[in-house]
Amino acid sequence: MTFSTLLQAVRSNPANVVIPDAWGQGRASFGGLVAALVYEAMNAQVDAGRPVRSLAITFVGPAAPDVPISFEAEVLREGRAVSQVLGRAVQNGQVVTLIQGSFGASRDSIISVDAEPAPQVKPAEDCQELPFIPNVTPGFTRFLAMRWAIGAMPYTGQAKRQMGGWVQLRGEDQPQTITESHLLALVDAWPPAVLPYLKTPAPGSTLTWTIEFVQPLKQMSSADWYLYRANIEYARDGYGHVAAALWDAQGDLLAISRQTTTVFA
Repeated sequence: MTFSTLLQAVRSNPANVVIPDAWGQGRASFGGLVAALVYEAMNAQVDAGRPVRSLAITFVGPAAPDVPISFEAEVLREGRAVSQVLGRAVQNGQVVTLIQGSFGASRDSIISVDAEPAPQVKPAEDCQELPFIPNVTPGFTRFLAMRWAIGAMPYTGQAKRQMGGWVQLRGEDQPQTITESHLLALVDAWPPAVLPYLKTPAPGSTLTWTIEFVQPLKQMSSADWYLYRANIEYARDGYGHVAAALWDAQGDLLAISRQTTTVFA
């Protein structure tokens, strides 16, 4: 089942969506997909003129694959320009993902500050791709291609603060127009940036995640490559604090991300 098919499923029947095991990562479903599905339920409750500005995501527990999930949304407040919305994914009566989102219409302002430039890296075709290997790499990587251009791959024992490269959706029947839901998957596809410090595999995951979107969103295609860079700001006691960003191939900033990650090593 493709990413776009799952988005359509939650739009049609948010109370009963089953994420197949192919989208798994260990005992859980891919967090970027779960967040995207919760966001879809939230976005359906907001006027089109109020695009999402930020999402604060907490992965309360693992969302098991092949088990029905209900995606719920509640509008907490609607102001003159901003709507505050709470979304949740519920499985077997338990909340597994919780998102607080801010959706806001544009305002006239005298302030205009351009984003800092994207990092200069090798083109995607010259970068090493993380292969999908059944029972070795997470199942969801069959749907997302990651090509390393910055730092090192996980479990290579290289202590580098930055990690990233090019990322692209794959497996779609035809190219899709990129939405904020797709950006959630593209950003969260990358493993915790602390994993290259390790020499042997160990579990790692995202605990909390805040992501902000640059609006208005450009017209883009899922067939394009997108550039991701993460920077470890601090890591200790099994937790890492990581700031990241996503750009399109033209160097335009699309999203700003911050994650608290856990690692069991």
